[in-house]
Amino acid sequence: MGATQRAQILIIDDDTNTLASLARAFRLAGHEVTVCDNPNRALEILKTEKFDLIFSDVVMPGKDGLSLLADINAAGVQTPVVMMSGQAHIEMAVRATRLGAIDFLEKPISTEKLLLTVQNAVRISRLEDENQSLRKKLGDTEIIFQGETMRQLMVQVDRVAASESRVCILGETGTGKELIARALHNKSNRGKNDGPFVTLNCAAVPAELIESELFGHEKGSFTGAGARHIGKVEQAHNGTLFLDEIGDMPLNMQAKLLRVLEQNEIERIGGDKPVKVSVRVIVATHQDLESQVQQGTFRRDLFHRIYVFPVMLPALRERPEDIPALVEHFARQIVNQNGWRPAAFASEAVEALCKYSWPGNIRELRNVVERLLLFSVNDSVDLATINKALPSGNSNSASSNLGSFPDQTGTLSVRVEHFERETILAEIKRQQNHITNTAKALGMERSHLYKKCQQLGIDLREARKQ
Repeated sequence: MGATQRAQILIIDDDTNTLASLARAFRLAGHEVTVCDNPNRALEILKTEKFDLIFSDVVMPGKDGLSLLADINAAGVQTPVVMMSGQAHIEMAVRATRLGAIDFLEKPISTEKLLLTVQNAVRISRLEDENQSLRKKLGDTEIIFQGETMRQLMVQVDRVAASESRVCILGETGTGKELIARALHNKSNRGKNDGPFVTLNCAAVPAELIESELFGHEKGSFTGAGARHIGKVEQAHNGTLFLDEIGDMPLNMQAKLLRVLEQNEIERIGGDKPVKVSVRVIVATHQDLESQVQQGTFRRDLFHRIYVFPVMLPALRERPEDIPALVEHFARQIVNQNGWRPAAFASEAVEALCKYSWPGNIRELRNVVERLLLFSVNDSVDLATINKALPSGNSNSASSNLGSFPDQTGTLSVRVEHFERETILAEIKRQQNHITNTAKALGMERSHLYKKCQQLGIDLREARKQ
């Protein structure tokens, strides 16, 4: 059985002694508890705060637990509910189950039974969340390769996955760093014990919000904090936290992250006590962290904490032997997602794709495969189709590689995409490679510019060289 996962629990009961005893049992087991002796007030709490599990008595004055359960469902609250009663009978249990309760417990309830109920409910809930997420991604987590380069890299991944060592994944944008991080988690003991895998892109979160995203906050701790928010570190308890683009984390947050790594505890904004966590941290970046340390933009002590086992992901142009398998994989995936008829790729078409330099790496390849399938005629992709979807030249410069289309043909969305690429690249050059100034000049938030570059397959590191 896996490690107990911390849960946020709401207990609803009109008996104060019951509230106190249940709360004590749960808190001793490491869970966080909110108690409420009024069903109507409990419903209001559920409209503003999130919980992993609700325990509710059935017999209460004013509104019984079954009526409350019906109201919870009507309000669209998805939190699992366990009903409790000292006057239980079979009809009551059947009705509670039909209303959506996941369990019905007869009072008095042993501590062992309470904690087992919590563990099972939280595990099922989180597995359902992960399965839903995986279904949405529809196979996007599979690592596809044929060549020796990636085979040797995956040997490294297998070796370090079984340990608790911190891993720093290095590589250009679009090379699949999150896939490697997820593989490390899935192959680890934490992954095998159903521990969560939680991600945060440090570059995509505004600097003023990143502390709340990482460590959470208490209700009322600042303007707009209408409910308690559990941060990414705490969400990853007994699992893995993947911090993408760690090089973009502000210096003040680097110091706070260092404290988490050293002491295994966090403090929510507005909180009055530390919260213990057990988290394996995996980081990734496309930047040169050692240069950032020298420049003073990245803490040396944090660098040595996270740079225990570096994994260098090759660019797609360095592993062309994997391109045929990737093309086949993406084509099958896109066809299935859209309900299209399969299209055959001619051998000369695949050869042309292998010769292209792919500045946007695997992410760009997938986008191009989708474009090729849209351009294809008679369910086939030939060399002429490739020439419509790839730049006319094939140099390594960002301006020539990033989406130029001969004679500006293609749909409106294709032309707009081309214009956006060229505009961003030109502004980066005009601002002398200063990304923050580029964002300001374009009237964008820095995080929004970063997301747009990812969508367009622009590697900011390569763009800065132009």
